[in-house]
Amino acid sequence: MSMRDRRSLATLVLLGWLVGLVLPAPAADPLNAACPDAQLLGPKLITDICWACLFPVRIAGVPIGGGPMPSGATKQALCSCPAANGIPSPGMVISLWEPARIVELVRLPGCLPALGGARLNLGTMRTLGTPGQAEYDGSEVAFYNYHYYAFPLLVMLDLFFPDRCNSDHLTDFDVLYLSELDPTWNNDELAFFANPEAALVAHPAAQAACLADAAAATTAQTPLDELFWCAGAWGSLYPFTGITPTLHGRPSQMSLASARVLAALHRRGLARQTMGDAALCAAPLAPMLQKSQYRLSQFYPLPEAHANHVIGESELRWGQWRNLPGVGEDHLYLIWRWHDCCLAWL
Repeated sequence: MSMRDRRSLATLVLLGWLVGLVLPAPAADPLNAACPDAQLLGPKLITDICWACLFPVRIAGVPIGGGPMPSGATKQALCSCPAANGIPSPGMVISLWEPARIVELVRLPGCLPALGGARLNLGTMRTLGTPGQAEYDGSEVAFYNYHYYAFPLLVMLDLFFPDRCNSDHLTDFDVLYLSELDPTWNNDELAFFANPEAALVAHPAAQAACLADAAAATTAQTPLDELFWCAGAWGSLYPFTGITPTLHGRPSQMSLASARVLAALHRRGLARQTMGDAALCAAPLAPMLQKSQYRLSQFYPLPEAHANHVIGESELRWGQWRNLPGVGEDHLYLIWRWHDCCLAWL
């Protein structure tokens, strides 16, 4: 290259640098920035999940490993279930905490952080979520859309989970429900007509009883299933909408929304009972949420990789710091459920 060519190249580089200083960079799409990638299907699938939360695993009544067990779990060691020919087949009971579902709470309609930040053309600007940070206007409440995923992690990884005990017959990660298609999720009045029993518990005395549920969930990690309208320290389960008060911290708001998702899906027959004697041979419909059947662990933005929490447990014990303003406004929760199963020998 001649000296003249070198000077021409240097001039072009200098002009390009000056143009870059003068001309603005292409504007970033704010909607893309508002839809993060939770990196669920990657290394975090191993590192950010509380594998110790599977325990105790009970085989024929003998617990392996330590950990909490719900009061409604079966006490049986041996069992029998009808075979295909109708003859009872004997077996033994196995029980464990099963990672089964993902609840994804997002501000942008159609945003799927669990699927790498992909976006679906769902909803409008009218259904945008809000974390509710103002003091004197409608933002004293938060609203998030949700997506409900099948996440049979033990089946997906082929880890000590017999096919006989897969009562859902779900074998892969899949979308089960999108709140953008549900008009009751962003409207309290419509939610009331879908669940009119809310009128029975919309009373100061009924809400005051939730203090007992909060104490039981926080101190003993045993939420009271009898108080079906309570979510312990998080507030009231009713109405089954994504509109939550901002009286508590963000982790409590998101956990309350996740519990409402479970309660609403139980009422619609889209979630089943997997705990207790009635669930040994099949998973029956359970129109009312059994809070003690479930535990939750935050996966995104800050994972609970070493523990999980029950419905209604105060965030002071598990999540006061689990929030990243700005980049971590969307949340993913892994739903654990206690699974009692009769593993037949024949």
